[in-house]
Amino acid sequence: MIIFPAIDIKGGKCVRLLKGDFNKITQYDKSPIDQAHEFFDLGFSNIHIVDLDAALMKNHVNESIVKEISKISKIKIQIGGGIRSLDHIKKLLDFGIDKVVIGTAAVENINFLKIACEKFSNKIALSIDVRKGYIALSGWKKQTDILASDFIKKIKDINISRIIYTDIDRDGTKSGPNIKETANIANLIEVPVVISGGVASINDVLDVKKNQHSNIEGIIIGKSIYDGNIDIKKLSKII
Repeated sequence: MIIFPAIDIKGGKCVRLLKGDFNKITQYDKSPIDQAHEFFDLGFSNIHIVDLDAALMKNHVNESIVKEISKISKIKIQIGGGIRSLDHIKKLLDFGIDKVVIGTAAVENINFLKIACEKFSNKIALSIDVRKGYIALSGWKKQTDILASDFIKKIKDINISRIIYTDIDRDGTKSGPNIKETANIANLIEVPVVISGGVASINDVLDVKKNQHSNIEGIIIGKSIYDGNIDIKKLSKII
């Protein structure tokens, strides 16, 4: 199982949101670059980055930060947030990014997702951000009436490298990950799925590992690390 420590960037700072609400934002002292180095130095070889400014369509003001993080030797970065063009995907991959995560653009235009996966083989991940079973878009501000399960069935023949399934109502709450719903999604498609949202403790991580569905590839952990609920050094020992 892959553990992805998360770095959400807004205004050049490390932040965390509560249930995707930009009015409920916590900013942390450590810079995204320093945080990435700390994760890597502790032995984490995978990092999950979200550019929140880009997700809100405020251009790519954090691009230089992302480029600097990507220079860390042997680190694998998956990044999402406001990625809406093939040119942008190519630019990120040229930085050395391992996986580019597409969310809103993929849901709004399945053909774009298909073309991206064909052009950049094994480099495109799909973000499915869900509130009560239904997909939310545009930094979680736009709620759709699209069931995640229905959308998964539509894209099951596209060569996606990974799916990141986020339960928005649990994200930032430290109320425990939604293992059941993630497993349900994993049952619908032969693509590795990553759990995101709600991780509160190392026990949550161990529960995912113990009950690991054959298609569940990993888990993303954010707020519980930053708030000190999870000892990052202990976490690094169960990678």
